[in-house]
Amino acid sequence: MPPKTVPDDLLEESLDVVADAVLASSRALVAVSARSIASVEGVTLPQYRMLVVLDAGATTLTDLARHLDVAPSTALRMVDRLEAGGLLTREVRPENRRETLLALTVVGRRTVRTVTARRRRDLRAVIAQIPAEQRADLAQAMSAFAAAAERLWPTSGGE
Repeated sequence: MPPKTVPDDLLEESLDVVADAVLASSRALVAVSARSIASVEGVTLPQYRMLVVLDAGATTLTDLARHLDVAPSTALRMVDRLEAGGLLTREVRPENRRETLLALTVVGRRTVRTVTARRRRDLRAVIAQIPAEQRADLAQAMSAFAAAAERLWPTSGGE
């Protein structure tokens, strides 16, 4: 007996159902993210994302802007604010004085660790509300989603 095929319109409908579920989940994840940085004064979600990228290692403004998929001028404004807040430093590279290296300060690294710990705590609280027998499926689905996104839009840092 030949395998059954699913009509294209049903495949599209199925993708829409999954996309709606992922959208709802992403709203919840953004809320968890916002909650985790709420007590860090003067740091927005996009700025925190920049801190996470820099936590993986020092980089140039151009590379940072490319990684965050923002214009260099946007990245520069964020860098100015984070530097003023004592969260990152700029250092002109001796081998190329036109290039500035951006790196986290001790306070910047501590901020990333604190926010990450809060986020993990809040995620654990949400996951604890899911029946134990469904958690492995959730982990598998989220891993598959992250891997698919990585295939489409590779990252070089651990956000």
